[in-house]
Formats: sequence, C-alpha cells, structure tokens
Amino acid sequence: MFALRHRLSRENARPRLRLLARLAAATVAGGLLAGCMAMDVASLAEAPQLSSKVKAEMAKKKMRPESPVLVRIFKQESELEVWKVDASGKYALFKTYPMCRWSGKLGPKTKIGDRQAPEGFYHVSAGMLNPNSQYYVSFNLGYPNRLESALGYTGEALMVHGACSSSGCYAMTDQGVGEIFAIVQKALEGGQQRFQVQAYPFRMTTQNMVAHRGDPNMPFWRTLKEGYDAFEFTRSQPKVSLCSGRYVFDKDFVGGEPDDPLAACPATVEGVQPELMAKIGAEQRKLDAAFANATPVSSFAYVDGGMHPSFRSLLKHEGAKGMAARISRTKYPVSRPEAALADPYDD
Repeated sequence: MFALRHRLSRENARPRLRLLARLAAATVAGGLLAGCMAMDVASLAEAPQLSSKVKAEMAKKKMRPESPVLVRIFKQESELEVWKVDASGKYALFKTYPMCRWSGKLGPKTKIGDRQAPEGFYHVSAGMLNPNSQYYVSFNLGYPNRLESALGYTGEALMVHGACSSSGCYAMTDQGVGEIFAIVQKALEGGQQRFQVQAYPFRMTTQNMVAHRGDPNMPFWRTLKEGYDAFEFTRSQPKVSLCSGRYVFDKDFVGGEPDDPLAACPATVEGVQPELMAKIGAEQRKLDAAFANATPVSSFAYVDGGMHPSFRSLLKHEGAKGMAARISRTKYPVSRPEAALADPYDD
C-alpha cells in the first residue's frame, strides 16, 4: 500500500529531498495555519496518471475512466469515497480511501486559523487541481463557498492533498491522493465541468445523528443530512441551491435560482421529484422520533482532528518519522502525532 510509485534516480533525488525537507521543516516551524497551501514547491514526480490496475478495477464495475466522478468525505470515519457513474447511468461506489489526517473537530470551518476542516457542499473544476503542490498533488475544495462567504466565514486554500499533515485540510498520503487526483483529472478531461465534493462530520445515519444530538452543530448537520439522503436515495448528484442561510437540495424555484444565499427562499415549483421529497421528509421524521426516545450518550474528546485506524496503527509501529518516510516523497512531517494517537472514539 505504501510503495512509492514514482522513483527518481538516487543522484537526482537526494539533493532535492534534502532541500524539500528543509523547506517543509521551515514551513511547519512558522506555524502557518491559514490553510494547507502556504507554499508551493516543485513536485518530485510528474502528475500521476491512471494505472492499469485502477482502469481494470473500473472495468470490473462497468465504469469508464472519463465518466463523471463525485467525492464524499467523512471526518469521524476518516474516509474519503470516490463514486463514478457506471453503465446504469447512476453513481456507484468505486473505492473508499483511508484518510491519514484531518484537523480540528467535528463541525464546519468558520474562521481562518481555527484548524477546522470544512463541512459542506463544494464543486471542483479543472483550474482547482494543483499538480505541483507542496504536498505532492492536491485539489482545492473552494472554501469558502458562496454560502460560507455570505455567512462571514473566512479561510483559504483548503485542500485534499498528500502527506499526513493538516491545518484545515484533508491529507490522504502521497499514494492515496495520487490515485484520487488521477481519477478526478480524467473525469474532468472527459467532459465533466466540475465534480461535487460532499464533506460530512460522519456518515449521516440515524444512529450517528443520535449519538451527536447534543452538539450545537446539529441544526446544520440536519441540513447536510438532507443532501446526504438525496444522494443515498437516488444515486444522482444532488442539485444544490443556497437561500435562507442554508443549503437546499433538488428543488426548482419560481423565477429561477436564488441569488442571495441569505435571503428567504423563493416559492418552489410544485411537483418536482415528489417521491424523493417524500422520502427525505420521512427520514427527518424518523430522526425526530429517534431523538425523542434516545438516552444520553458520552461526548467525544477531540485533541486535534482524527486519523484512520490503519494509519494510527502505522504511527504506533513506526513512529512519526518512519511513517512520514513511508507516505510522503518529501518525508513531510506528520502533524501533531500525539494528538493523532488519541482516538476520540476509544472507550
């Protein structure tokens, strides 16, 4: 899993590795918390391409490399899902990638420097892909989106990238982000103008919602769940509108799309996807009933973000320096390794 794919000759690699290691150390020491792209340096390899293995996996699932793609991110589970349209014309899960590091805690990002990784709905175009990232390759989520900007949220350069360091980004290791980057790039080259990224605090099941029902972010999460459910029910990318200070999904409005994310939502066109609206309404009522009957639960203690259990095991076994050498071409340091070892869900 952790084999480096793009090896350079030793005589060329060593000087560049030493230089990049010094640059990385200087960046970490500077405490640049505004985002995860404070500095760009030349990558150690060309932008990744789709491997024959990935193409074969797609073929087995009746997916084409150029077919549309959609990404879902889950903080609590520290996982990123890549979905692609298959022969049925619907989205199907292609692969789930373990996440090496995210920072902050569950909940949306609201201000620069809060170390929060974003939650919400984002759309990524080709111009937001960076093949020369400080962290191998990356793509920008586009935070703050129009809704977040209207709400006064601040921050910039929030990415999905390589290595295992986060100050508001989602770090997937060089190997993981290389494969993801190649997949989304191929879809954009194939004609998809932009792909949707859905970033959630956790899988929006009734059980997980009940477990966190006392969190002050619950009203926001209930809105996210509407978009989550729309995708779960239809396996189609939900249409995202912005009005009344919130996300609105799969609705058409009299007079067209709302312009002001904070203004009251206009009247909706009747009869648009009534079955879907009925299912989402039923899911909300199911959640209300679960909240009413739930017993108190313990809170979760976040020291700083999370890490997938597979990477936590590697960190315990090899230490921060050994792990960095395995998952980053520049041996970029693991961010706050002590916090990463503190699993907030470990009873």
